[in-house]
Amino acid sequence: MKKYELIVIGTGPAGEKAAVKAAYFGHKVAIIEKEVRFGGAEVVTGTLPSKTLKETALYFSGKYEKGLFGIDRDLKREASIEDFMYRKNYVTSAVEHEVEENLKRHGVEIIKGTATFQDPHTIVVNGEEYYGDYIIIATGSYPFHPANIPFDGKRVHDSDTILQITDFPHSLCVVGAGVIGCEYATIFSTMGTEVSLVNDKDKILSQIDREVSSDLVTQMQSSGVNIYFNTTIEKVELGEKITVTLNSKQTFQVDMFLYAAGRSGHIKELNCEKIGLALGKRETILVNEQYQTNIPHIYAVGDVIGFPSLASTSMDQGRVAVAYIFKTEDLKHLPTCLPYGIYTVPEVSMVGITEEEAIAAKVPYLTGKARYSDMARGQIMGAKAGFLKLIFNKNDQTILGVHIIGHIASELIHYGMTLVEDKKTLYQLIGQVFNYPTLHDLYKYAAYDGLSTLSGHRVKP
Repeated sequence: MKKYELIVIGTGPAGEKAAVKAAYFGHKVAIIEKEVRFGGAEVVTGTLPSKTLKETALYFSGKYEKGLFGIDRDLKREASIEDFMYRKNYVTSAVEHEVEENLKRHGVEIIKGTATFQDPHTIVVNGEEYYGDYIIIATGSYPFHPANIPFDGKRVHDSDTILQITDFPHSLCVVGAGVIGCEYATIFSTMGTEVSLVNDKDKILSQIDREVSSDLVTQMQSSGVNIYFNTTIEKVELGEKITVTLNSKQTFQVDMFLYAAGRSGHIKELNCEKIGLALGKRETILVNEQYQTNIPHIYAVGDVIGFPSLASTSMDQGRVAVAYIFKTEDLKHLPTCLPYGIYTVPEVSMVGITEEEAIAAKVPYLTGKARYSDMARGQIMGAKAGFLKLIFNKNDQTILGVHIIGHIASELIHYGMTLVEDKKTLYQLIGQVFNYPTLHDLYKYAAYDGLSTLSGHRVKP
């Protein structure tokens, strides 16, 4: 039996970073991967593939450049599915290789196969036993499959199999208006697919500010996405076309169907019950603030523990777990102020509280807003929509939340994160100097707008 100080299960963002950090500090580490490819959902089935497809869709469609420079860029031929998937495949392969090389470079032993607990310290892979003083479970998650959806991986897809399509659909039904559903709905509509989005709530992306959500709905609808609110799927029937029946008894037909409403923890093969590991809803693993399970030497990180299920947070969850295991004293917890990036068309990103949360907490607040189209850089880029919204405390002008919808929102949010985390005020913000012209002027003009609201008259910027 081979023995290690740490065994990590899964090579996704949480597992990779945990294994590499432990090895960096000189510990004997092994990592187990059951899939052929390295990188988990970050590299193979989720984060990077979908974001690359978004950029590909924007390039082929010319959505943001049409008429901007006096002429339109036309492709000499219609983009094929191979064209559409080319960059996604390239990026996935490149980053997958980087993950494998990073593990090898740090001396992490790679074990290929499916991991199963024999006892709390022993894991069996391909009939071989491996002992770990400590174990980190980073097995990720998989798409939830309700019984009434006839998944076939050809026309009826989940968020994994949609990445292997071989033909463009002329029409697509997407179920679920969370991050994954909204991202794919906008990606395909940008490529010219007629998209219907079925949502069981009265708003999309329930975790974001309602004003931003409403603006995204408007932009999605203007791009041809048909959104059904407060609606569920009753039946999906396969024929020459796919017939979708809603709970309202309304029916429509599409070429392709994507179910993107929820994921479950990847724990089926682990044999968690055998060792008494405490589990939560949807096959997640319960952990404390240090990512420690009810079995003290076993930790769990990433999607397998549930919310927030982001590649960015998963990486640091892995690093925090290792910090506690080996007492490295370098990273004791994740910051409370986390940015969220949603790679729809247009992008949405936020940090801090929403207006709804401010109201619920009875915080005396006001808002300030600046629009892309009013900024010099926005005009250069041809931005016709999008805005940045600040939420601040009415009493001391401390910035409590930043919400952005528009070009590169996921990049712009990081300055907003420092404002919220450092409890900066509107007056401190307007005292900053940014390069001109840049989209960071959105922050300054949103602050001036907020001060105008505060004083009851226009403050000259």
